Amino acid sequence: LPLDHALSYAGRVRALVQSLADGVAEANGVPTSTVPDRGPATLMDQLTVMVYDASAVALTATPANAAPVTAATSVTSTLAADLASLRRELV
Repeated sequence: LPLDHALSYAGRVRALVQSLADGVAEANGVPTSTVPDRGPATLMDQLTVMVYDASAVALTATPANAAPVTAATSVTSTLAADLASLRRELV
């Protein structure tokens, strides 16, 4: 994306990244923390990492421990729709 276009959507992408980070932290039973703002050049990389982490949490959740399964399900339940919505907004 051109820089001006990327900057106009940075808040939306950053919110999704933070939401995923919070969900992953909850699923792993660790305190949430703020994802560092490294600027628009790295924002899509941060999104890629958080989508990977959220997917990994969902895949490794075990039914023997209900809390991680519930948290993992909540973090990934709207992931596809959120990413599709973001993609539509960016074009």
